[in-house]
This record gives sequence, C-alpha cells and structure tokens, in this order.
Amino acid sequence: MTDFKALRYYAPAAKSENPLQVDADLCIYGGTPAGIAAAVQASRMGLKAVIAEFGQHLGGLTASGLGRTDFGHKTSIGGIAREFYQALGRHYGSDDADGTAWYMEPHVAENIFGDMLEKAGVSVYLGQHLEKVEKRDGKIVQITMENGNVFRGGMFIDATYEGDLFARAGVSYHVGREANTVYKETWNGIQFGSPHHTFKAWVDPFVTEGKPDSGLLYGVSDAAPGIQGQGDRSIQAYNFRLCLTDVPDNRVAFPQPPGYDPSKFTLLSRYIRAGVWDVMRLHKPMPNGKTDLNNFGGVSTDHIGANHEWPEGDYATRERIFQEHVHYNLGMLYFLSNDESVPQAIREEVSRWGLPADEFPSTANWPHYLYVREGRRLVGDVVMNQNHCLRYQIAEDSIGLASYGMDSHNCRRIVLDGRCVNEGDVEIPVLGPYRISYRAIVPKGEECTNLLVPVCLSSSHIAYGSIRMEPVFMVLGQSAATAAALALADGRAVQDVDYAVLRQRLLQDGQSLDV
Repeated sequence: MTDFKALRYYAPAAKSENPLQVDADLCIYGGTPAGIAAAVQASRMGLKAVIAEFGQHLGGLTASGLGRTDFGHKTSIGGIAREFYQALGRHYGSDDADGTAWYMEPHVAENIFGDMLEKAGVSVYLGQHLEKVEKRDGKIVQITMENGNVFRGGMFIDATYEGDLFARAGVSYHVGREANTVYKETWNGIQFGSPHHTFKAWVDPFVTEGKPDSGLLYGVSDAAPGIQGQGDRSIQAYNFRLCLTDVPDNRVAFPQPPGYDPSKFTLLSRYIRAGVWDVMRLHKPMPNGKTDLNNFGGVSTDHIGANHEWPEGDYATRERIFQEHVHYNLGMLYFLSNDESVPQAIREEVSRWGLPADEFPSTANWPHYLYVREGRRLVGDVVMNQNHCLRYQIAEDSIGLASYGMDSHNCRRIVLDGRCVNEGDVEIPVLGPYRISYRAIVPKGEECTNLLVPVCLSSSHIAYGSIRMEPVFMVLGQSAATAAALALADGRAVQDVDYAVLRQRLLQDGQSLDV
C-alpha cells in the first residue's frame, strides 16, 4: 500500500531548543525559480544570500511536474533563466541553435537548481514556516520561523507563490479579480462565454438528476452568477501538474488515495456518459517516456472553486486544501482507471499510465507542490494590467519581458438554468513581448523600503495570468536581486534605485528588456 504520510503541505514545526540566527545581506523567502535566480545573482554581485523555503524541496513548479515550460516567446527570456534552460539543453543534448531545452523531468530540474546554488555558495534552509516579520523605521529587520529560527538581512525578497512575507510585513495587496472598471480593462472580473474548458454537453448538477432539492453534486457551487466584468474574491483554479509515464518498468499504477470517495466524480461520470471524453487531452510528452498532464475541458484536473481560501489561509487551512487537491487529482485517475461506471475503453486508456517510480520518491511519486496559479498580489505604485499586456501602456523602467497570452483558468463552477457552467476562463493572445515595470516589484515607499516581490508582483488578475510563467519569475528574481545589491551599495531604499544604473547592469548580465 502506498505510504502517503510524507505527502503533506504542512506539519507543525516544534520550537527548536537551539534556534538558528542567520545573518545575510539578502534574505530570500521562497525556493521557487525566482528565489533561486535571485540568490545566484546576489552571490555573483558579492552579496551573502540565503534562501528560507517553506517545503522540503527547491524549484517550485518547475521541479514539481510543470515540465512543459510555458514560455511565450523564447527570445524574451534572458540572463540566469536562459542559463537554466541551456543547462537542460546540455543534459538532454539539445538540437536548438542556442543549446536550450524547454521540456524537462522534475528531478532533472531540481538537480540543476541545486547545482546552481551550490556553485554560487548559497545556503538553503528547508522546512521554514514563516511566523512573523519585524520592521523598524519602514524596513524589515528580521523574519522569524515557526521553529524559532531567525533570518536577518539588509534586504529581503518575497519569492513565494502566495506573498506570505509581504503580507506579514503590512504591505498593500489584493486577492481575487478586480472589476474591469478599476484599471480600465475588459478581461478582468467575472467572465462568461469562453469557448475553452467549458461543458460541451448539458450536465445536470443535482444529486438526483432533475431535482434541485436533492442538493448539488460535489464540485458545484450555489454561488450567484454575478455580472460580466464584476470583481470578486475568486481566483483561478489550482491543480497538480502531473508527471506520468507509460514505460512499464517505471510505471506505478495509480493508487487509491486515502479517503477515496467515488461519488466525488459523479459529475465527471455524467459528462462522459453525455458523450464527452477529453480529461487527458492536454497530456504532453516529455523526455524519457514521461508526460506533463494539465487541465483540459469541462471536468478535468482543475479543482475549480476549491482553492479560494488558500491565499490568506493559515497553514492548517492550506494543508486541508492541499489534501483535498491530492484526493481530487489522484482520486480522478484512480476512478478513471478502475470504476465500473467508466467505459472499458477509457479505463484501459487511463490504465496505460501511472506515476513514475523515479520521480518524487519522498512523496509517494506524487508532485511536491500544488500549482498555486494565483495568490496575493502586491499593490504598488505601478499595477501591471491588460493595457500593458497589449502594449497600450509601455513601462519605461523595464526589468524583464513577458510574452504569454492573458490566461486565466476557470474560477467557479455554478448552476445556470439547471445545468453546470464553468466561469472565469480567459485565453487572449498578446501582441508579442511587453515590458514589466520595476515599480511593479517594489512596495509603496511608505510601506517598506527593503523588500522586493518578483512573483506576487503588483498586477491585476488578468495581467498576472500572462506574467505568471516560471521563466518570467526567474527573470524577475534576477532583476530583484540586482536592485537589492545596488540599493545596499548606495544605502538607498529599493524605491530610489537609479534605474539607469539598474538597466545597465541587467543588460550586462544578459537580461532582455526591450521589444
């Protein structure tokens, strides 16, 4: 029987009898690709940088199943990010002219990140659950972990997917979808009418079909529809990016998850019965017989609506949500492989696949990280929005480029006219790479003067859907560390860094800043 005990987001950390006091020039909270790129850049600029990571592994989603890199325009990715993809190219023997590779196995990504940090001489502290942030005169002085460890520094970077550091530092942020009126957008807020990832057949949402008083099926909300473009607290759905394999010698059959309840998949069963089978359509090949399975269609791996408490939830709340997503994603694969209500041809198709025995050995061959597509978002002096993505507004203080389309997964699954409807999907292309403003990664000056935020940056919901790609996070992490080093050298607040000097150094280090 598969041991799921290690497959956890959070387990309370006991106070250490001898807590550490770690002093550095730059303290980075979050071992995501952004945090790693920041640490490497800081080291190259002569700073002592340390990483404190919540979990037990480095590399965020890049090392946790998101092997089919979402890159938009490859030419917009420079600096340390490109170095990472060139290292992948050397590992796999790339045929690309510049030696890069963009599709990877999770363990390979994690190993490359580890090698980069080791070469840079960066100390990493795993299992660090942030408890409190201490500020003095508008600056963060130290951050304290649940186990009592203290990290002190002249500069701090919040490289988490949730924005936990800046939230505890009292910095302004937003959660959810802004109304279109806030930043004069058209694709923010409540969005009906997408042709993608919606129900292609009528599916009854009630426990007993045709009887509303019987209650709603698991995964369906009774929320009011709202008005197109209206703001709310919803966020786009999470899932696990699933690394699967069909290589018999490396394949582990999908195990039955703890607390498995087949009734949770009645909605999916009805959808299949209605004639639609597309759950595994976004199942893309990667090296060595592995794949990256992502959400596709009306009912798939996205656990729509189950994540709304995550961004501001305490650690216990997040642990509950994490386990719900494990049960939902793994339970779906087990259901599709084994349940007699599923047509035999589909059971056989899904059963060809399994979890790779050589990936994630410490967590039952299951990814370490939940795909937190959206958490808190900083509110700075510049808020990146749809108009920047479409180049109607141009950032004059560019620290990197984004180029992926404005992309939001569904945020809600509700009932309209007696049927299931998904709401919130947006897939709008951009015109090409566009600039990201330096002012979008720094808080307002009156709130904190020694903090940079390259992941949960200042952005509207729909613009974040374009920016939130792992290579872009690496780019912004490098730029954030460069700015931190310049601010320390000049004794300035991060808001007062001389952009001309910052730009010169970023270009010197291979960043792409202009379109």
